[in-house]
Amino acid sequence: MSYSLALIEIGNLTPSLLVADYCAKAAGVHLLGIESTDGPQQCIKFAGPTADIVAAAEAGAELARKMGAEVLVSVLAAPLEVVRRLADSKPAFSPLLGMYDYRRPRENAMKTSDAIGLLETQGLVAALHATDDMLKSSNVTLLGKEKIGAAYVTIMVKGDVAAVQTAIETGKRTVERLGGKLILADVIARPHAELAALLPTEVKP
Repeated sequence: MSYSLALIEIGNLTPSLLVADYCAKAAGVHLLGIESTDGPQQCIKFAGPTADIVAAAEAGAELARKMGAEVLVSVLAAPLEVVRRLADSKPAFSPLLGMYDYRRPRENAMKTSDAIGLLETQGLVAALHATDDMLKSSNVTLLGKEKIGAAYVTIMVKGDVAAVQTAIETGKRTVERLGGKLILADVIARPHAELAALLPTEVKP
């Protein structure tokens, strides 16, 4: 079977994480990582046999569209070795965002038995207030705060499914009450191990 790369570019981080998890659970597909464009768009990268990659990419793109996200998909069948290395290159530090531009799976990831809650806003005030309310409302742990440019901020929490669902609902209500701009909020009940390995393991300062 031929080896292919799938590139799925999505307009912001939260739907990118949801799509990455969804695609990673497809047979024959390996999640390489999610690379930032130094703006809100995020590029998910998968590798595997061509037929599996095409099916996963099409399903992932459809999920992104259902969430209202902008999406661009390309499958590179039998890419040149130089392109394979370029697509999965070493992460570089982005001074603009204060973080590395490429999330790749790493060792010592969070336990995949934990659910993940994602709350994405545009602007910090509502995001930070919602974080405080989420942590007070439920037995969840703060994983981190991710910025991707264009004032998009994603807050990540983890815990058991019920606790994470309660926290995310609380966070949504807080953002709406404050008049903040809620981009997307969702829960991944059983994250794939490769997705969990991309996420922060502790709160970033």
